[in-house]
Amino acid sequence: MRIRLIAIGTRMPAWVTAGVEDYARRLRANLRVDLIELAAAKRTASAEAGRAQADEGQRLLAALGRDDYVVALEERGKQRTTRELAQWLQLRMRQGRDLSLLIGGADGIDAAVLLRAEERWSLSQLTMPHAMVRILVFEQLYRANSLLLNHPYHRD
Repeated sequence: MRIRLIAIGTRMPAWVTAGVEDYARRLRANLRVDLIELAAAKRTASAEAGRAQADEGQRLLAALGRDDYVVALEERGKQRTTRELAQWLQLRMRQGRDLSLLIGGADGIDAAVLLRAEERWSLSQLTMPHAMVRILVFEQLYRANSLLLNHPYHRD
C-alpha cells in the first residue's frame, strides 16, 4: 500500500520541511508515506476565492490514482482517537488500496474533491495552519503505526 499526503502549497518554512522529513524517516522502515506538493492557485485582489479553490481542486483530482482510497482533511470531517486511527490504518493496510490524504489550499477543498473523497478526516475543531497540518498528519500516522507494532512511542 502506498500512502501519499497530497497538499496544496510548495514553499513551506524550514521547520515544516524538517518536521515532515523527520517523521517520514521514522516511518520508512515499516510504512512509506510520501508528500506530494502542488502549487497553490494564483490569488489577486480581484480574483474570486471560488476560482482559486476550483483550480486547486482540479490539481488535487489530477494527482489521484484511479483506485486510490481518498481522504480529505476537512474541518467538518470525522475525528478519531489515536487508537481509532490505528485501527483505521490497519483496515486500510489490509484492504491494500493506495491511500491519498488531501490538504486543500487557503480557501479549503473544492466541492468536486469532496465528492471524490471516500471520507473526511478532521484533526481537530481548531483552525490550524495548513503547514502545521502536514507535520500533524505525519506524526499521527507514525503514532498509529507504532501502536500497531507495539512500539512504546504512544502512551495512554
